[in-house]
Amino acid sequence: MEPTGEAAAAAAGAAPGAEWFSGDAATFGDRLTAAREAAGMDQRTLARRMGVKLKTVEGWENDVSEPRANKLQMVAGVLNVSIRWLLTGQGDGLHEPAADAELAATARDLMGDLRQVRVEMGQLSDRLGMLEKRLRAVMKDAL
Repeated sequence: MEPTGEAAAAAAGAAPGAEWFSGDAATFGDRLTAAREAAGMDQRTLARRMGVKLKTVEGWENDVSEPRANKLQMVAGVLNVSIRWLLTGQGDGLHEPAADAELAATARDLMGDLRQVRVEMGQLSDRLGMLEKRLRAVMKDAL
């Protein structure tokens, strides 16, 4: 039987808790949010220190956009994590929050569910936009 969870991470040479922020368990925005919170900053403070607008940081954390290379390097330095960790969850960064294994597994499942809902919401938003466009065209032709 193959090891899973922490056992698999340990067998692969990863630090305990490394899978919590892995590419499969968390997005760039999830890792950025966690690093910012661990640094004791709110979004406004990070935006100010980065020289960007609050909406920009919100976009990064909500996985709407990603920083350019120069800003990525800067945010990694400001938050004291590696660029690699921000992008992939591997390397120097945060460790899994202290929690029992069942709670951690439940949290990972919920994060996956949230990520799926985010994708579905994007698809629904696109569909809504197309329907609105069609309705406007029909209404324009009818008048």
